[in-house]
Order: sequence, then structure tokens, then C-alpha cells
Amino acid sequence: MTAPLRLTALDEPDLEAISAALQDAVALLGDFEHSRRLRSFTMAFNRFCWEAGRRDRRVRSGVQIGHVTAARSRNIRQGAEDAVVSLLTIRFEPGEMPSGQVVCTFSGGGELRLDVECLDVVLVDLSRPWRAAARPQHDTAEVGESDGDTQTP
Repeated sequence: MTAPLRLTALDEPDLEAISAALQDAVALLGDFEHSRRLRSFTMAFNRFCWEAGRRDRRVRSGVQIGHVTAARSRNIRQGAEDAVVSLLTIRFEPGEMPSGQVVCTFSGGGELRLDVECLDVVLVDLSRPWRAAARPQHDTAEVGESDGDTQTP
């Protein structure tokens, strides 16, 4: 069994590590909370334990993004607390440094954009891992087809 993850991102390379750990994490929209008073955005996910190698495990994880000044979403059903989303990536788009946007991209074209004064993201595993029903699979046959690029073996 691997140790629970506790990661902090204060720069883009740190956020790439958190994004990799959260790839294919699933969540209910009811597990997302924007606190204007605390200037934070909190999400709870069931993330696939990619770091565990071939063992198919998931773990409950919490993510908190600090210094949030605004939150916007696109193609995400507002008010549908029982809707399930699958996270693909989290990235930082710099603005006038150190501010910018934390962008969460979900399967199906959903996107969450958080305006932040600075990059401050924390990921913490909250439970013991459990056996996943299946290992996430991605169809890579379409990669590069839309822009004319070709895949190389």
C-alpha cells in the first residue's frame, strides 16, 4: 500500500504533479464548494491511485484552491448536485503575476475557471484506498486527428 498523498502547488510544475494524481478522478457536483468569505474553492474526488502501479485502487481526496476571487463554469449543470464529473486536467493560466486562473477541465467539455490572486492548491488523501471497479481507459485513436497531426508508434 502506498502512503496517502499530501501535495501542495505554489507553482506550475507543482500543479502538474497534482493534475497527474487527479487524472480520471470522479466527483459529485455537490462535493464542490466556493466560499467567497474564505476565498477558497474546495472539491472532493474519488481519485484513481496512479502511483500504486498496476493495482486498481481509488481513494477519497480533497482539493482546496486558495486566494479565489471569482469562479465560473462552462458546460457543467448548475444545481445538479448529484451529477458526476470526471476530471481530466488542472492547469494554471498566468495573468498579471502572481495572479491568474486555475482551470479544471472535465470530460464531456466541462470547464471550471477560478480567478486566483496567486497559485495555492492543496491535495490531501482522506480515506484508505479501495478496489476500483475498473482501470480508467482512454481512446487514443483520435489524438491529433482534428489538427492534421499524425501519431508515431
